[in-house]
Amino acid sequence: MRPDRPIFVIGCPRSGTTMLQLMLHAHERIAVPPETRFLLSAYYHRRLHGDMRVVENRRRLAEWIATDKTTKFRELHLDRAAYVRKAVEGPGSLGSVIGEAFREYAQRFGKPRWGDKRPSYIKHLEVMLRLFPDAQFVHLVRDGRDCVASLKEMPWYPHDVFHAISTWRETIDLGRWFAARLPAGTYYELRYEDLTADPEAELARLCGFLREDFDPAMCEPRQVATVAVPAHKVWHSNTHREITQARVGSWATRLAPWEIALCEWVLGDRLRSWGYQVEECERPSAEHLLAYHRVATRRWLAWRKRVARDRISRLREPGPLEAMLTSGQLASVTVPPPRAPSAALVDR
Repeated sequence: MRPDRPIFVIGCPRSGTTMLQLMLHAHERIAVPPETRFLLSAYYHRRLHGDMRVVENRRRLAEWIATDKTTKFRELHLDRAAYVRKAVEGPGSLGSVIGEAFREYAQRFGKPRWGDKRPSYIKHLEVMLRLFPDAQFVHLVRDGRDCVASLKEMPWYPHDVFHAISTWRETIDLGRWFAARLPAGTYYELRYEDLTADPEAELARLCGFLREDFDPAMCEPRQVATVAVPAHKVWHSNTHREITQARVGSWATRLAPWEIALCEWVLGDRLRSWGYQVEECERPSAEHLLAYHRVATRRWLAWRKRVARDRISRLREPGPLEAMLTSGQLASVTVPPPRAPSAALVDR
């Protein structure tokens, strides 16, 4: 049987995840849409949405996904009514209602395999596996100094360099933690620099992990950029061009000397472990180190608070969570089947 496991692209923001999304989307069997904003929100508000075995609850959640401006469903260019109808008729679980949107996106291109791309999913891998227990994760790693330099320039990034450094460190630490604990065949890491230097070799290895045949079209991601990257995201303009290494190491001219010193002091061991060259540097100023540690501590406490709240919520789940859309999901399902909707509800 050909694999149908969902694929999720993760990593630090500005690490090349959009380029990798397009490479996967160019594969003849895989569709990975632009970033959406409904998966995590639906999960963390699941008690408000109620038991998905109830037809009306599925309808309300699907209608919110399809119509609310915050979800970015419109960027999938799907028929809203058709998606709502499929979600209502489909299995009674939260993961199924969410996953149906991605499956519909894949069917739009006539492809059997679906996924999603959002860098921040790496902070929620436990959540992702609760919803999609057969998921595969592809973590793209880029030199932290280049990520920090790029984040600072983004119009949508509201934070300073201290937050940017913390973001990369958190991503790397979480990736290594999950890499050591997830089952074989679930988690895959590769470097942006290697991917841009030799796309064919790196993508062939990635396809081996995904149990897919290598598709040469993956090496020409710009061919699908007009379809899979929203035009308003001008910061992704490079995805419309050939694969290049022009930005590799550009941090040297895009970061101030004190920012480079802070990056290399804080991230040095992690950078070296990934094969990035780090020269001996002077200790950053006490002021900059203190500012960084304050930010890192606040971020860590906020993350722990969210995890703790979710642990409490798990004590009383409103209904089934696991998606029942792929062969692997169906094989492991342990929840009651969905309640069949009446014709009046489906046609409404």
